[in-house]
Amino acid sequence: MIEAATTALALLLDPTRLLMMVLGVAIGMVVGIVPGLGGTAGMSLMLPFIYGMDPTTAMALLIGMVAVIHTADTFPAVLVGVPGTAGAAADIVDGYPLAQKGEAARALGAAFFSSMIGGVFGAATVFALLPVARPAVLALGSPELFMLCLLGLSMVGVLSGNKPVVGVLMAALGLLVGSIGAAPAAPHYRYTFDVLYLFDGIPLAVFALGLFAVPELLDLLAARRSVATAVKLGSGWFRGIRDVIRHRWLVLRCSVVGVAVGIIPGLGGSVVDWVAYGVAVHTSRDKGEFGKGDIRGLIGPESSNNAKEGGALVPTLLFGVPGSGTTAVLLGGFVLLGLQPGPQMLTGNLPVTLAILWTLAIANVVGAGACLALSRWISRLTFVPAAKLFPFLLVIMAMGAYQASRHWGDLVAFLSVGLFGWIMKHLGWSRPALLIGFVLAAGAERYLWISWGRYEWSWVTRPGVILIGLLTVALAVGAARLRGVETEVVPED
Repeated sequence: MIEAATTALALLLDPTRLLMMVLGVAIGMVVGIVPGLGGTAGMSLMLPFIYGMDPTTAMALLIGMVAVIHTADTFPAVLVGVPGTAGAAADIVDGYPLAQKGEAARALGAAFFSSMIGGVFGAATVFALLPVARPAVLALGSPELFMLCLLGLSMVGVLSGNKPVVGVLMAALGLLVGSIGAAPAAPHYRYTFDVLYLFDGIPLAVFALGLFAVPELLDLLAARRSVATAVKLGSGWFRGIRDVIRHRWLVLRCSVVGVAVGIIPGLGGSVVDWVAYGVAVHTSRDKGEFGKGDIRGLIGPESSNNAKEGGALVPTLLFGVPGSGTTAVLLGGFVLLGLQPGPQMLTGNLPVTLAILWTLAIANVVGAGACLALSRWISRLTFVPAAKLFPFLLVIMAMGAYQASRHWGDLVAFLSVGLFGWIMKHLGWSRPALLIGFVLAAGAERYLWISWGRYEWSWVTRPGVILIGLLTVALAVGAARLRGVETEVVPED
């Protein structure tokens, strides 16, 4: 395996392939910065250009782009409270308040450095797991996948602050909204009201953009100020790097979470950031600053989202089962290049597989370095008055929302969800809980139907189901007890 890895690295270091990787990184930065595009749209735009390339060169372009999207999407999330992709929504919780305090450079420095570490960790972990990953992934059936969806929903308690009941209700509402459209195991449609647009459900990009972006822009416009309120930006981006080094064990924990969630097909890449955020809160002794500008609330999600891309390659390469929306389009690239996902990716096509992992690791380093180099200047956008930013960002976000299905209903849904998100923000209701419920709705329902159809009630006695169930209960009880202790120490006003 070491010899094959050396051969793959030599292939990638060819000047043409390196140039294609750098081009992919540049495109990925643009895709990440523009709200609403995301990896799926970016990958779809790139597929026509790889036709006729050799597999290693084509993968250098595609993986180079994928590696940096979830690094660059931090720019809009931190600077203006707008998620560049649905997976960057968790960055807003603490990253945006840091920008408002005039610490945008510090937040971006920490985010990019932790993203780089997470991405390299993900590639290295997948390299180590490839020989043993196949039986582990095959051991996960629909019952275990359903329980993992419930495990993701258990994060609702952590993300609901001092209103856990409201958080649970918001998650339930998210599950309801996420079930709009075709049923996974029955020939009928739910809650469509004979509106053709709703037959396919509300796209995730539209929902996430409206829920988190519109409320922040409306409040900025009403306050007639810029994002940052501090007078001086400073050079805090290097301080952010030191924050990551100081919280290195948090980076490791959340990187492991990212790889694990990425390996599991269908669990939802948009949830991994919230799970990592929950891990950051759970494993921290002092929790009072979370949600107000705690750097750990940014380091955790950023460590996990790039590590997740490495994990998502495992089912994609070994089974042809996409671990995320981006890798679903990547499978189309395999077809164009004449590659067949499966065991042969570890035999005859092993150099291509290892070149993909090398590209993922190197592109993360290059992308993070480029973002760090630009962060000092891009951070100055936080001092632009909201009245000047609002028209430009609204048009960009509307275009990003419209790309979801290219139907005018995208714009209506975007504005409607945005208005509801603004109401939720001012009532103190948990928007992350709503998003988690929405993201996990389709997977949870599908896996429940499959489990019932194959096993009826006997699926609840499977060892994996019991183990995940106990872990879910432990997390929920632990979160409740911690909240009780905090309430005793610091009583509410």
